[in-house]
Amino acid sequence: MATVELRFSAFPEHVRTARLVAAAVARRAGVDESVLDEVRLAVGEACSRAVGLHQRSGIDEPVRVKLVEHEKRFLIEVGDGVGGKHASDDHHHSVDGLADDAAEAAMGLAVISGLVDDLDIGSDEDGGLIKMSWPVAVHPVLP
Repeated sequence: MATVELRFSAFPEHVRTARLVAAAVARRAGVDESVLDEVRLAVGEACSRAVGLHQRSGIDEPVRVKLVEHEKRFLIEVGDGVGGKHASDDHHHSVDGLADDAAEAAMGLAVISGLVDDLDIGSDEDGGLIKMSWPVAVHPVLP
């Protein structure tokens, strides 16, 4: 089982890099070529969501991306620091701002759920966590 971990500052311009790395590692892991666009899009959406959450909450911690190659699945975890150790009442939003944030988050999650069959949205000790996985192709062993 090989693992690649990325951490990047919560700036939109870093999302593209996360997408490119995820696609490259997915390809190496054996994810079917026809699914790589879905991997790229799902990672981009999850990372964009995390960047937005960090920026709106004033969190300076990096966005976390973990890419894990298992024997039969390729797993990607995108973590944010919102709701974890950084949760506080210091960041107040207007009611309209909260509604906009909720609508944007719901739309992003809807896009991700349309791209990923195996999706888990939850949290860990550091904050929110989106887990996505795709099957890897079984390569025949040549004699």
